[in-house]
Amino acid sequence: MSEADAVRGEDAFDVAAVHAWLGEQGEQGESPQVWQGEPPQVRQFSGGASNLTYLLAYPGRELILRRPPRGTKASSAHDMRREYRVQSLLRPVFPYVPEMVAMCTDPSVIGSDFYVMERIPGTIVRTEWPDGVSLTEDQAAGLCRNVFDRLIDLHSVDPAAAGLADLGKGPGYVGRQVSGWTDRYRKALTPDAPDFDAVIDWLAAHQPHDVGACVIHNDYRLDNIVLDPAQPWDSPTAVRGVLDWEMATVGDPLMDLGSALAYWVQADDNEEFGLLRRQPTTTAGMLTRAQIVAYYGERTGRDVAAWPFYETFGLFRLAVIVQQIYYRYFHGQTTNPAFKHFGFAAVFLRDQALRAMAG
Repeated sequence: MSEADAVRGEDAFDVAAVHAWLGEQGEQGESPQVWQGEPPQVRQFSGGASNLTYLLAYPGRELILRRPPRGTKASSAHDMRREYRVQSLLRPVFPYVPEMVAMCTDPSVIGSDFYVMERIPGTIVRTEWPDGVSLTEDQAAGLCRNVFDRLIDLHSVDPAAAGLADLGKGPGYVGRQVSGWTDRYRKALTPDAPDFDAVIDWLAAHQPHDVGACVIHNDYRLDNIVLDPAQPWDSPTAVRGVLDWEMATVGDPLMDLGSALAYWVQADDNEEFGLLRRQPTTTAGMLTRAQIVAYYGERTGRDVAAWPFYETFGLFRLAVIVQQIYYRYFHGQTTNPAFKHFGFAAVFLRDQALRAMAG
């Protein structure tokens, strides 16, 4: 299981108030007996750089609480109501979404909106496999197919039927994304930022038409997926859940795949790009990016001939995210030493994007 640590002092909240609030929700439909005892033991998950995630451990039941960082107001980046609504509506048609428990919009409870959901137990993979996990090449390949089968399932969801059509802005998703991420990059420039003009100009000139409009995750990575530990324990291959729906929307499915594969470092990548690896995707047997794209095309029937565009866009988008974080570090808005070298990461992503442009 993904480990939770002690709650950081600056991220603490009134646990008794949350417990009491949950009891009030229980009277409206939840099984009330779980709330009649002592408040839960609370721990905090350290992963992620946006919304805060906590484990609420009751006897015989574990819940997850999500809230924005302290001091932030509701926005597209920290909109708890939107995140809760998306998952509530998706779960009936995509069962890998966690089950929602309740949404709180009363600031008197902890000072911000928050929501509570059921915990999905299982294995969450980080940069390396957890201790004791060792996959054969066939198991690794099977895991890749299982992971992207779930993305294919998501892309088959009809937004209107799920009640999520209003998440989209209509045709032109590709163009909006290219222009939007270009603007974000220019606003995050530092004196040492790499020159992305060639990439930006190429993306603007090679935009394909939208291939469709479906529900997309927008941050589909192995560390946002809960794997079901099969028997024996050391062979987790099936997907039990998909987490972190903060950026989900209605958009082009190939743009979603391109964003997902920007994180997919494979064994034959050059050393510089390999330094960015945050998933065990170099394990023997793991599919390459080209194999995943071919598999996706075969399963969905979608034309992937313009793949160099989607790959280049995904790398550019990730570079913008990295540069935005580095901008905060450069200007002293964060002192996290992990961000010190993010400027180099933007350079490596620029070089990888130039290679993707060349096919």
